[in-house]
Amino acid sequence: MDINTKKLKKNAFRVTKERGLTASRVRVPGGHLDARYLSMIQEIAQQYGNGSVHMTVRQGFEIPGIRYEDMDKVNELLQPIIQGIGINQDKPGCGYTASGTRNISACVGNQVCPYACYDTSGFAFKIEKAVFPNDLHVKVALTGCPNDCAKVRMHDFGIMGMTHPEYRQDRCVSCGACVKACEKKSVGALKTVNYRVQRNHEKCIGCGECVIQCPTRAWVRSGKKYYRLTLLGRTGKKNPRMGEDFIKWADEESIIKIITNTYEYVKEYIDPEAPGGKEHIGYIVDRTGFEEFKKWALKDVTLPDMAELAERIYWSGIKY
Repeated sequence: MDINTKKLKKNAFRVTKERGLTASRVRVPGGHLDARYLSMIQEIAQQYGNGSVHMTVRQGFEIPGIRYEDMDKVNELLQPIIQGIGINQDKPGCGYTASGTRNISACVGNQVCPYACYDTSGFAFKIEKAVFPNDLHVKVALTGCPNDCAKVRMHDFGIMGMTHPEYRQDRCVSCGACVKACEKKSVGALKTVNYRVQRNHEKCIGCGECVIQCPTRAWVRSGKKYYRLTLLGRTGKKNPRMGEDFIKWADEESIIKIITNTYEYVKEYIDPEAPGGKEHIGYIVDRTGFEEFKKWALKDVTLPDMAELAERIYWSGIKY
């Protein structure tokens, strides 16, 4: 068959090493999938693939061994899964655009994990609706707390859950459990003064260890959700590096606006001769300067009063 590989990849199929065979990729925003779709995936894999399913590193699934001539049939069978998951697509029944922005991946979040400060899957879906479908090469990951199980500092946008712990002094019995937990498992932002606990706001990373360890609920999580936003971590050949802090104590609306603003910035400055029409955001920022990126990213953004914004960011990393 005469195959347009560029069109093939945009429709979420992979060019494989086996002649005449492709693999269908379906992303799962936030990494949470209703169990009823597993039997549908099994049916497609057994009927049109080679009987196996690969769970991708970005929390999607890939069905290998599909013949090119069966792609339309596979797309038809995938449609109820795509709709059920809530994936944005251009044309229902024709797969979806997936060659650019990668799946919004996330840890399990506070629906399961006691350490998580927010619903990571829920926030992932909000970002999904804001940015997909899009051909630009962007990676976003969410983690529920500073343990960073999702390795968000290796992404263009790393979103780390925080809580602003609230201290109810009348419930405190001065057991010291919170101070010990903060010292042993976090950053030592708490200390006891005259049998009461004091918190160093500048040092606190909002992990919530004090809340988890307190036996009397003298510490509770804040009603408002806060986040640490890290920027422009990456893997790759030239210059792998860790993402650096951009905003501490940010809110959801500001983060989504910063991400969508960055898409406009990339469209303005991307190298038109970049291989495959893709250029990593970090290299664009290196070329235009951080101040120019910051101007675009913060356009029409209103941060919470307690937000701490980095004036300047310097990335290190391996240089080749």
